[in-house]
Amino acid sequence: MKQIYKIIILLTLLIVIATVVYWSVFKPTITLTKNLAIDKNTTIKAVYEYGIPIDSFTVVKGRIRTNQTLGELLSSLNVKPNIINKLPIYTKGKFDLRQVVAGNTYKAFLNQDSASSLVYLIYEKSPIDFVVFNFKDSLTIENNQKEVTLVRKLNEATISSSLWETIYNLNLNPNLALDMSDIFAWTVDFFGLQKGDRFKVLYDERYVGNTSVGIGMIYAAWFEHKGERFYAYRFAQDSTASYWDEKGNSLRKSFLKAPLHFSRITSRYSGSRFHPVLKIYRPHTGVDYAAPTGTPIMAIGDGFIIEKGYNGSAGNYLKIRHNSVYTTGYNHLSRFGNGVANGVRVKQGQIIGFVGSTGSSTGPHLDMRFWMNGHPVDPLKVKSPPVEPIKNEMMQTYLSFTKILGEKLDSIPLTPIFPEAAVESIR
Repeated sequence: MKQIYKIIILLTLLIVIATVVYWSVFKPTITLTKNLAIDKNTTIKAVYEYGIPIDSFTVVKGRIRTNQTLGELLSSLNVKPNIINKLPIYTKGKFDLRQVVAGNTYKAFLNQDSASSLVYLIYEKSPIDFVVFNFKDSLTIENNQKEVTLVRKLNEATISSSLWETIYNLNLNPNLALDMSDIFAWTVDFFGLQKGDRFKVLYDERYVGNTSVGIGMIYAAWFEHKGERFYAYRFAQDSTASYWDEKGNSLRKSFLKAPLHFSRITSRYSGSRFHPVLKIYRPHTGVDYAAPTGTPIMAIGDGFIIEKGYNGSAGNYLKIRHNSVYTTGYNHLSRFGNGVANGVRVKQGQIIGFVGSTGSSTGPHLDMRFWMNGHPVDPLKVKSPPVEPIKNEMMQTYLSFTKILGEKLDSIPLTPIFPEAAVESIR
């Protein structure tokens, strides 16, 4: 009998314990659910890209195919033909349909329903610029830009081969090579760089997020070439910013050192050169720059086009008269630049044509000619006078300004120069 009472008491205790445990677990569960609901409403935010809440859409990302048009892309995204047919009307004054470039990125934002209809199309014209095509009601188009952050940088390097390869090997933005070559175009012969040449540069780099999208302003730099150091400081005179050396002389001279970027010299000015096509020795009164077909060619100075045409040996060619003394010529062009015609005035650095292999030529290159008072001279030996220096009334301000920039450049150490034996080995 006592055994039965013990069992009853034990069962009662188990029921009480189970009840307590149940309510202790159940009540917090209700509270927790309410708390989660409150947290969800107050802390979780929509994720935006291009100003669009991407969580609300199915996002399809791709690249424009070769020869693909905007209409073909929209058709593949099930946009109605009547909208596609009106693209020239919708895009007029807002987007040039010819700007759709193979390889550029697009993102399509589709409704999350069975129809998967297109709501937004983003076309990235560049790493910064993009176009929003909004298909919500009728098609609307908006040009926009991503947020760009400027990061101040100070770098130095010693040339190992070319400026381009040195900057690339250091994982710096390749556009830095282009900008540096533009700044020092009148003072440094970038076709004759030697291993051991070096530079320092203070500049802003442009970023979208963590991605570098280009070079901003270059404030100061120096380039040491063949043992001679050339300085460049950005300074505004008469509301125009340009680059000047440490004494206030402009780096811009009457002529560029070369009419194109990053090629190599394959033949120099010579009184007797074996012609690769004619197979005879004869004078070569120019300099040959080898470069890929289509490489842009720049006018090395301001002037007027006095000849444009074609002949059997020079192929497509141009002549520019810069003043009463100097004339330059450009031979074997694949085609001419926009607006290039006889009598047209061109500016220094303007694209006047593109490298080709027309006429008597064994491969794509530019044959550059230079005449002084009607007589051919070596383009690599022409002395170019500088333009107007810093004005006297601005000189003290300029020198104080460049002193600060110079100290900034000096704040980073230089990497060791290559041993002389290494320099000699590549000459």
